[in-house]
Amino acid sequence: MYTTYILLGSNLGNRIKYLSDAILEIEYKLGTISSTSSLYQTASWGKHDQPDFINQVIELKTSLSPAELLKAVLQIENDLGRQRLEKWGSRTIDIDILLYEDQIVNTSNLVIPHPYLSVRRFSLMPLSEIAPNLVHPISKKCITELLNELTDNLFVKKLT
Repeated sequence: MYTTYILLGSNLGNRIKYLSDAILEIEYKLGTISSTSSLYQTASWGKHDQPDFINQVIELKTSLSPAELLKAVLQIENDLGRQRLEKWGSRTIDIDILLYEDQIVNTSNLVIPHPYLSVRRFSLMPLSEIAPNLVHPISKKCITELLNELTDNLFVKKLT
């Protein structure tokens, strides 16, 4: 089994239900969720004229390869009504693979670690809650260090 960290986000409709539904689908289809962060209300990043997100990070144990995992999470997004109308636009569900073991993947449709992981507070805060000492395979810094060095000051508030 491989350990991967996945960011869930939603800023349309019943955001918490979309996250809950995504977790159920992930656990049913992709592997075992071994840890979940709290929920966080976060300002939108990249495109600011939209509703706040609810975000959460999960630790998943899976037998899927990174490419298989990507295909499966894209299908779950589709099943939960995700529509890709504009970059960084509002969405019912967003599922991002943040890290997969200590692997570095760089293909035309998949980059791991997630290319924006180390610059987004809404990713690092929930990840640091469940894996503070996890080391980023490129920067070689732990998640807590990356969070402490962060310049992103967008609103992020723990809900639960």
